[in-house]
Amino acid sequence: MKSKRTKALAITPKVKKAVYDRDGGRCVLCGSPYGLPEAHYIPRSQGGLGIEENIVTLCRNCHRELDQTTRRAELLKRVKAHLDIWYPGFSDNDRIYKK
Repeated sequence: MKSKRTKALAITPKVKKAVYDRDGGRCVLCGSPYGLPEAHYIPRSQGGLGIEENIVTLCRNCHRELDQTTRRAELLKRVKAHLDIWYPGFSDNDRIYKK
C-alpha cells in the first residue's frame, strides 16, 4: 500500500493531461515538441507535490539538464517564471507535501 506522501508526490494522468495542455505539449525551456509533463519544479525528494502548479512539460534533454547539471539554478528560475505566469502568487510552500 502506498503512503499518503507517495500518492501526493505522484503525477496522476489527469494532472499530466492538464499540464501537457497548458504547456501546448512543448518543453517550456527549449520549445521542443517532444515534451513530457513529468518534471517537478520542487523535486519529489524535497516533498514536491504532483500538482499542476508544481509540474511542467520538459523534453528529455532539458529534464536531464535540470536534474543533473550545474545549470539547475538558472533553469529553475525559468521554470518558476513559467509557473508564475499561470499561477501568480502561488506559494512555493503550497507546492510541498505536509503531514
